[in-house]
Amino acid sequence: MGGTFDPIHYAHLVIAEEACATLDLAEMIFIPAGQPPHKPKRVTTPAHHRLAMLELAIASNPRFTISLVEMDRSGPSYLVDTLGILRAQLGMDIELSFVIGWDSLEELHTWHDPTGILAQLDHLVAVARPGYREDINESAYNKQLEARLPGIMQRLLVVQAPLLSISSTDLRQRVAQGRPIKYQTAEAVERYIFEHGLYVSDSK
Repeated sequence: MGGTFDPIHYAHLVIAEEACATLDLAEMIFIPAGQPPHKPKRVTTPAHHRLAMLELAIASNPRFTISLVEMDRSGPSYLVDTLGILRAQLGMDIELSFVIGWDSLEELHTWHDPTGILAQLDHLVAVARPGYREDINESAYNKQLEARLPGIMQRLLVVQAPLLSISSTDLRQRVAQGRPIKYQTAEAVERYIFEHGLYVSDSK
C-alpha cells in the first residue's frame, strides 16, 4: 500500500486492516512515497517526519511493515519500478497485491507503464472511497476499465471497507487553522505533529 502519508490517518489504517483480513494477507507493506510523479508539488513535509508518523501509527500491528524502497531512491517513484524492486527483494514465488483507491483505479491507465504494473501483480485490490463511484459490478463499467487497460479485470479484487471521510489534506488544513484532529489519526501521530510543529504554516 503506497502513499505520501502526510500524515497517515485512520482511513489508511482501516483500509489496510480490512484488506489483510478479507484477503488473509501475511503482511501489509506500507510504502511511503519519495517523489510521487502524480503530485510532486503537494509533498512538502520532509520524508523523515512522514516516516516517523507512519512508524508510530503501525507500531501495534505485527502484520504492518514499512518498505523504504521509494524513499531511498532519487527521482520520481514509479510504481512499476517499485514493484520490480519488491519482487527482487521478496522473491518471485510470493503472491503480490497492491491496494489502490477507487479514484486511482480509474486513472491507472494514465500511470507510467500500467501494463508493466499489472504484469507484476497477482491482484490489484480496489477499495471504495467516499465520493467515488461504486459500480464495479456493472458490466458497462467493467468494460470501460478493461478497454482503458486490457487485463485489469483478471487481477482486480474489490474489498469493502468502512468508508471514513478523512483525508491528509484536510488534516493539514485543520492543524493550520487550529482545529482539532483528535480521533482522526492515532494519538501518537497527533502528538508528533504538534511536538514538531508540522503543518502550522500550511496554507493549502
